[in-house]
Amino acid sequence: MMKFSALGAAALLVMAASPALAHVGHHPTDGFAAGLTHPLTGLDHLLAIVAVGLWAGLVGGRALWAWPAAFVAAMTAAALYGMVGPWLPGVELAIAGSVLALGLAVALRLSAPVVLGAVTCGAFALAHGYAHGAELPLGAGAGAYVAGFVLATAGLHGLGLALGRLLARDVPHWATRGAGAAVAATGLVLMMG
Repeated sequence: MMKFSALGAAALLVMAASPALAHVGHHPTDGFAAGLTHPLTGLDHLLAIVAVGLWAGLVGGRALWAWPAAFVAAMTAAALYGMVGPWLPGVELAIAGSVLALGLAVALRLSAPVVLGAVTCGAFALAHGYAHGAELPLGAGAGAYVAGFVLATAGLHGLGLALGRLLARDVPHWATRGAGAAVAATGLVLMMG
């Protein structure tokens, strides 16, 4: 009986143990992991990125790829600047404003020419990208960090696109308006905070 209790206690300790974070790839400043989680852990980034996909999904056509691509390209360029450039005032306000504007675009089911939508999404991405770059964790590899947040952003755009296509054809307009209004209201709260 004693052997079983000791073995059971040892098994519980092993299962309850957390990683030591002492190896490459497990450290909280691991570039890829930090980049991958950055857009997922900030409500402002998460909502804006999904809303770009949602808006593009509602509009359809070439917007399906052009608007998310413009966002990712501008975000990446701005992140590289954010890693080396001086701090820019008003970035958080611009990010909150993008959440508000994208939420309104979804709620109103705005249709825009592909180029105008791409320019709009790219302009919003500048603030998000700058914030990503400026928040590069100390000791993290810049290339891996960028790869992580680009992958996360693309995945969130994909989620938004899928929801947008669903809302465009199978869901009453009030549901789209409600989703967009919730995003816009969150953007407004973020702007006031």
